[in-house]
Amino acid sequence: MGRIQIVTDSTGELTKSEIELYNIHVVPLSIQINNETYIDGVNLNPIEFLEKMAESTELPKSSQPAVGVFKELFDEIGKNGDEVLVITMTGSMSGTVKSAEAAATMTDTNVVVVDSRFTSFGLGFQVLEAAQMAKEGKSMDEILQRIDYVREHTHLFVVVDTLENLVKGGRIGKGMGMIGSLLNIKPIANLETGDYNPVAKVRSHKQVVKYLTNQYIQDTEGRVVRGVGIAHANGLEMANPLKTRIEETGYHDVKFGYTSPIISTHTGPGAIGFSYYTD
Repeated sequence: MGRIQIVTDSTGELTKSEIELYNIHVVPLSIQINNETYIDGVNLNPIEFLEKMAESTELPKSSQPAVGVFKELFDEIGKNGDEVLVITMTGSMSGTVKSAEAAATMTDTNVVVVDSRFTSFGLGFQVLEAAQMAKEGKSMDEILQRIDYVREHTHLFVVVDTLENLVKGGRIGKGMGMIGSLLNIKPIANLETGDYNPVAKVRSHKQVVKYLTNQYIQDTEGRVVRGVGIAHANGLEMANPLKTRIEETGYHDVKFGYTSPIISTHTGPGAIGFSYYTD
């Protein structure tokens, strides 16, 4: 019996060492800005993207990987009889899962495609659990059961610092965006169902940190915390104090870093994503 190979996209905030340790196959999305197309994580890093976005008058556009890219990968890694498990970012925000599903019908390799219903570290948690279990020789059914559990016990909150990209992207109207900007509103949303769901509005970075910390304490009470991640788009005024508050609760292995350009093009500069999961 062959091994199980893990495939994901470029929005899971995985580190180079994690990718190499578990031999995870990352299929990157692309992004268009200023009439140029870049490959996420290949010829464009998060810091460079934020600089380009600040100079652009138009909202950058992201694109899912082509079906053919997935098929070629499936054919290659499955040629020795290995199975493939693909875990993608939420299908409500990208067609990546659809591309992978289409490619799965075109290859002779046994491929299972899973919509994580998350992105950022919320996606990464599922990928790393699957990769660890695959390395241990667990079956596809065992891995699928585990990532279902991880998904059900994951929370992901997104906080934007400016409403400009939400307006440009059509997620809120221009009138609401103008009012929100005048009032310095910081909308907080979750991705509990895979969609962008507004849950609160606060008016300072300090209130954001307080809200998210209280939510974390409530959600993790009586449970074992398995992972925490804070991703940001130059949103250190919220990200740094939030990390400190989480560490003060007793959890000291917080994943921390810049988010993918695919995510920050929707959130805009200054945003943060806060993910955690429990047993």
